[in-house]
Amino acid sequence: MSAANRNEADVIVIGGGIMGTTTTFFLSRRNRSVILLERGLTGQQASGVNFGGIRRQGRALPQLAMANRALRTWQRSVELLGDDVEFLPVGHTRVCYHQKDVENFEQYAVDARAHGLELEVLHGEAMFRRFPFLGREVLAASISPLDGHANPRLAAPAFGRAAARLGAQVIENTEIVRVEKDGDRFRVESAQGDVYRAAQLVICAGAWATRLTEQFGEGAPLTVSGPQMCVTEPVPYVFKSSMGVFTSIKQEGIYFRQIPRGNIIVGGGPAGPADPVTSRASVLPQNTVRQLAQMRRLVPALAPLHVIRVWSGVESYLPDGEPVIGPSSKVDGLFYAFGFNGAGFQIGPGVGETMAELVDTGSTPIPLDKFAIQRFAKEAAPRSSIVTS
Repeated sequence: MSAANRNEADVIVIGGGIMGTTTTFFLSRRNRSVILLERGLTGQQASGVNFGGIRRQGRALPQLAMANRALRTWQRSVELLGDDVEFLPVGHTRVCYHQKDVENFEQYAVDARAHGLELEVLHGEAMFRRFPFLGREVLAASISPLDGHANPRLAAPAFGRAAARLGAQVIENTEIVRVEKDGDRFRVESAQGDVYRAAQLVICAGAWATRLTEQFGEGAPLTVSGPQMCVTEPVPYVFKSSMGVFTSIKQEGIYFRQIPRGNIIVGGGPAGPADPVTSRASVLPQNTVRQLAQMRRLVPALAPLHVIRVWSGVESYLPDGEPVIGPSSKVDGLFYAFGFNGAGFQIGPGVGETMAELVDTGSTPIPLDKFAIQRFAKEAAPRSSIVTS
């Protein structure tokens, strides 16, 4: 194959996180030739540093169709990928401390059932019989038995490798500085001067996406922050379900999961600083201290545990809490999937499969109007700067 042919494909995907790698994987399964371009390594940014929750409950209802689709992929991940991404279907449980949140659990369970998500809500003694370790301030628990968790450090790279085995070109350490429509094809230029061409382009570049979308005259008011993550020393494996506190009070928003090796992974609470220019984010020591205090409140028996590591990453957020998913409103053949508000890991394979379906056939039965980029047309004026993906 000549160099020119290696730089041309049916579709170019920019961004090697969970959205980009799954889109590439499912396009490859549809026998489309794909070039995936990643500035660093696949799964290196937000997709590799998140909590790892495979959580459908608590999502906005319009997201559930893709979340359900994603779960089917997680359930078959070993078969599909030939890799173990440590998906454990051990359930996900939400708990709450306030009566208004108990009412929210009840109503959400009713609403979610219409979207294919079955939940069990327990109160009082019934809840403590199921979860005797919970602190006595907890009022209710909402249980999603088919959910669980996986290892985010393994997932996106595994989808990328599986796509490569199907024929996709996965090109890492390639910084993209210019994107444009050149006739009926897209022209994508790297910082090294390499040029890639395709009839269709998918931008999945996370916190850096709008630096590319703005080159097509479309923007979105992305902001960034860093998740505050830590992991404890290993203890006996007893907490099978991942668990989180549902609350409007940021300081109370703790969540945790235990892996079979015994370590307990903890996140939640106020976010920390993040910088998309340097691709760096920080864990603030006071946030870790607050997390441990909330862990003692949620599960008093965890009080003696020691934290052995902390980490963060650059996550992108949009003001309405919904991502951008779907076609460009201005350029034919251009598609977007970014801005997942710290909740993109579980839904990623569902988004990737939906994007592949949309790119390949021109349509998808899953409604995407709620996620259209044009909802921000008046909020984010295009900028002329050309920066990296």
